[in-house]
Amino acid sequence: MSVGALLSFSSTAFAAEESADSETKNVERIEVTGSRIPQSANVVSSSPISQVTAEEFKLSGTVRVEDLINDLPQVFAGQASTDSNGATGTATISLRGLGSQRTLVLINGRRMVMGSPLAGGIAADLNQIPVQLVKKVELLTGGASATYGSDAVAGVVNFIMDDEFEGVKVNYQHSFYDHHNDSGNDIAQANLDSGFPLAPSNIRDGHSNDFSIVMGGNLDGGKGNITVYATHRNIEAVTQNNRDISACALRGHAGDWSCGGSGTTPDAYVFTNDGSLDAFVDNGQFVPYDGRVYNYGPLNYFQRPDEQTTMGAFAHYTINDYLEFYSELGYMKDTSVAQIAQSGAFFVDTTFNCSNPLLTAAQYQVACADRGLGVNDSFDVTIAKRNVEGGPRQDDLQHINQRFVFGARGIINDDWNYDVSFNYGNVNMTEVYQNDMSNKAIANALNVIADPVTGQAVCAGNDPDCVPWDIYNPQNITQDQLDYLTLPLYSKGETVLREFNAYTTGDLTNYGIKTPWATLGPQVLLGYTHRSESLSFEPDKGYESGDGAGQGGPATAVDGSLTVDEYYTEVRVPLVEDVPFADNLNLDLGYRYSDYSTNINTNTYKVALGWDINSQIKLRGSYQKASRHANIRELYVSTGLALFDLDEDPCSGDTPSATLEQCARTGVTAAQYGNIMNNPAGQFNYLQGGNPDLQPERSKTVSFGFVYRPSWLDGLDFTVDYFDIDVKDAISNVPPSFIIDQCLATGDATFCDAIHRNANGSLWQGSGTSAGYVSATNINIGYEKRTGIDVNSNYVTDLPAGLGTLHLNLVGTYYDKFESQPVVGYDTIECAGKWGGDCGSPNPEWSHNLRTTWETPWLGMALSANWRHIGKVDDLNEVQNINAQNYIDLTAQFAVLEGGKITLGVNNAFDRNAPAVSSSSTGTNGNTYPSTYDALGRYVFLGVEYTF
Repeated sequence: MSVGALLSFSSTAFAAEESADSETKNVERIEVTGSRIPQSANVVSSSPISQVTAEEFKLSGTVRVEDLINDLPQVFAGQASTDSNGATGTATISLRGLGSQRTLVLINGRRMVMGSPLAGGIAADLNQIPVQLVKKVELLTGGASATYGSDAVAGVVNFIMDDEFEGVKVNYQHSFYDHHNDSGNDIAQANLDSGFPLAPSNIRDGHSNDFSIVMGGNLDGGKGNITVYATHRNIEAVTQNNRDISACALRGHAGDWSCGGSGTTPDAYVFTNDGSLDAFVDNGQFVPYDGRVYNYGPLNYFQRPDEQTTMGAFAHYTINDYLEFYSELGYMKDTSVAQIAQSGAFFVDTTFNCSNPLLTAAQYQVACADRGLGVNDSFDVTIAKRNVEGGPRQDDLQHINQRFVFGARGIINDDWNYDVSFNYGNVNMTEVYQNDMSNKAIANALNVIADPVTGQAVCAGNDPDCVPWDIYNPQNITQDQLDYLTLPLYSKGETVLREFNAYTTGDLTNYGIKTPWATLGPQVLLGYTHRSESLSFEPDKGYESGDGAGQGGPATAVDGSLTVDEYYTEVRVPLVEDVPFADNLNLDLGYRYSDYSTNINTNTYKVALGWDINSQIKLRGSYQKASRHANIRELYVSTGLALFDLDEDPCSGDTPSATLEQCARTGVTAAQYGNIMNNPAGQFNYLQGGNPDLQPERSKTVSFGFVYRPSWLDGLDFTVDYFDIDVKDAISNVPPSFIIDQCLATGDATFCDAIHRNANGSLWQGSGTSAGYVSATNINIGYEKRTGIDVNSNYVTDLPAGLGTLHLNLVGTYYDKFESQPVVGYDTIECAGKWGGDCGSPNPEWSHNLRTTWETPWLGMALSANWRHIGKVDDLNEVQNINAQNYIDLTAQFAVLEGGKITLGVNNAFDRNAPAVSSSSTGTNGNTYPSTYDALGRYVFLGVEYTF
C-alpha cells in the first residue's frame, strides 16, 4: 500500500479530532492519492495513473469487469470470455502487453489470490470482483514493485470498492448481441466454394441477465458501517456458425480467402508412408484422397456460457481513536464451458489387417489385393477420423473463490498510526472434460481381425472390453463403440494465499525534520509482509498419461508453494512549498527487500519527483528498479506436450518452402523431404515445462511527463507521460516458431537440437514417445521492452443557457517500442504496430477512448457517446495488414421515480465487423482476435437500478 493511500486513511478516519492547520495538511495528503477531489488521481500523482469510475461501468453496460478494462489502451487481454480452446474459465489482464503474470491486481490495495491452478490461469481472476461494488479502478502503469511487491513489473490494477454504502440498491440488466451477417462478401464466397453453409443473415444471441443487490448502513452513530452484496449473472453461449467471419476456418488473406480446416475428417482417411495407399472412405469405397478437410469452426464457442454467483460484505467499526476493526468477506462461484469441435483419431499410427471383416469387398480390393497382399497380411498405416457421431468436446470449468480480510488500524500518537491485517484467499477448481476419446482405445479398436471361431470382427489386442470401431462403414457406428472410445477427463486443484501485513506511518513535521523551504516534514512508512502462496493441480490418469486424443499432450500435476518475507519503506519529502515557480516540489522514495523460500533475495526501489510549478503546470518523473520472482507454475510444472500455432511447417508439403539443406538441420532426411504432411489445422507440438533454477526477472522503469490545467479554461486537465519499461532475464520460453526459423537460417545447434521430428518427419503427428515436437521449456530469455506515451485528458464545463453539463474524457496510448528478444545476443523482434508471426496478436501503435457525456437539465437524463479507436497493424510476415478499427458506443440514462435509473445503450452501434485473419494465426479464435476487436457485433443492453 502506498504512502498516499495510507495517509488518506489517516486523514479520513481522524479528521474530526484535528485542528484547522492539521486539516490543511491532510488535504494535501488526500490530493496525492486523488481520493477526495473532483480531478482524477492522474493529475496529482507523481506517477501516471489511469482511473475508471463506477459510472463508466454503467455507461458501458459492463457485466464482466474484463470487458471494460480490456478496452483501455494500456491493457491487453489475457484469458477472456471469448477464449475456447485452451480456456481456463478465468479473466486476466496484461498491462503494456507484458503478460498477466507481470500485472498485479488488488482489491482495496490488497493482493488477490492466484485465479486458477490451470496452466495459463495463475494470474488474478477478475471474475472475483463484483461489478456493482466497484467505486473506481486505478491503473498505475509505471511499475510498482517497490510499493506492492513482486508481479507489479508492468504495473498495478487496484479495484477500490464501495465499502461505505447506505441504503438498498437493486440492479437488473439484460443484454444481447445483434449482428447482420454479409452473405455477399469474399468470406461468404469461400464458404460457398467449399460447400459449407453460410451464417444466418441476422442473428440475436449471447443473451445475459445480471442481478445484484447491495445493502448497507452505518452503525452506532457513524462509528462503523456494514455493506453486504449479492450478485448473479447468466450468460449464454455464442457459437461460431452464427457469424460470417467464423463460419469456416479461413486460410489465405483478405481478397483471397479459402476455407481450410482439419485433416481429421468425418470420412476416415487412411494412408501409408510410402503413398501406396492414400484414400478416404466414401460409401463403402476407398476413394483417392482429394485434400478435403473438416470445417471445425462452426461448433466452437465465440463466447463461452457462464453462470456466476457472488456475495460478500465489507465492515468496519471504530472503538476509539486508537483502534478500528475492519473486515472484507467475499465468495464467488463461477461455472463456464469451453466448447470445440469433436474429438477423433488424430492421425493415429496403427496396424491395418487385411482380415478385418469390417472391410467391404471393394475396400479390401484397394487396400490389399491391388497392392499384392492377401487376407492374412497386415501393414502399418496412419488413420484420421473425426468422431462426428459423438458430441463436441466440452470443458466444464468451475471455480469457487473465498476471500477474507481482517485487520485493525488506528493512531499511536499525534504523529504516528498503524495498520495490521491478515489477507486470505483460496480458489477451488474442478474440471470435467467431456466427449474426448482415448488414444489407447482408438488404437485397440482400429486393430481389428476376424474371430477364428465365429468370423466376427474382434479387437486383436488383449482388452476384453474392446469394441471394434467400424470407421469403414460409419453408418454402422453404434453407441457401444462410442462408449468404449469416449474418455471423460477430470482434474481438480487449489490455489491459496495467506498474507500478513503490518505497517506504521508517521509525520516527521513535529520532530523538526523538514527542509528550509517547506512547512511540512517527511511522511514515512515502515512495513513488513509475510506472504505464503501454494498451488496444487491434480489431473486424473487420463489427463496425466496423455491418453486424451484431443488434448495435444498430457496434463501434468503440480504441487508447490512459495513464501516470502518482505521489509519495505516509503518516504515522501516535501522539498519546497509556496515559492515562485514551485507551489510544491515533492520527492518520493521507496525500497523493498524480499527474502524468498527459494534462497533468493531481491531488492527493489523507486525515486519519483513531482514539481507543481504553479496551479497550472506540474512536471513529474520517476525511476523504478523492480524484480519478479518466478511463480509456482513457472518453477515446478512438469514437462509435457502442448500445442502452438504455425501457418505451416516450412519443411512440409510436396514443395517445401525451405530447402533440403535447411530442413536437414531440423532433422528431415532426404527421403522425408517433400513427403511430410503439413497440419491443415495449423497446430504443432512443443514441449513445455517448469524450471526450479529460474532467476528473478529484473526491470527498470522510467517515466516522466507533465500535467496542464490551464487557468483560461476551467475544468480542463491534460497529461502526457512517457514510459520506458525494460525487463531483463524475462521468464518465458523461446517461441517454438522462432526456434524453427533460427535453425533453418543459421543451423545453430542451440536451436536445432530443440527440434525433434518423429519417424515421419512430422512435428505434429504421433503421441507420447512417438510424437514430434519442439522443445521450449521455461528459461530466463533475453528481454522485453516497452516505450511510449500515455495521454489523458478530462474536461467538464457547464453549457450556456442552462443546458446542463458536458464531460469529455480522453485516454490514449502510443507505443514507440514493443520489443522482445527471445534469446540473449540474438535479434530482437519489434512488434509496435505489428501483428502475426512471433508478434502474435495485434499491437497497435496508437489506441484511444474518447467519451463525451451530456448531463441534461431534463428529467435526470444523460446522453453519452464513446469513440474507441484501435490503430492499424502491419503483418510481421508481410501477408495481410489490418486497418484501424473504430467503434461508437451510445448510452442514455434516465432518472425515474425517486431513486430509480434506467440505462439503455448499444456498443459498436454501427455493427462493425472485426477484421478477419487466417485461423492458423497465433492466438486467434473464430478467424479474428475477439479480445482486441468487437467480434460479435452490436451489443445492446438495458439496465434498471433503484436505490432507496
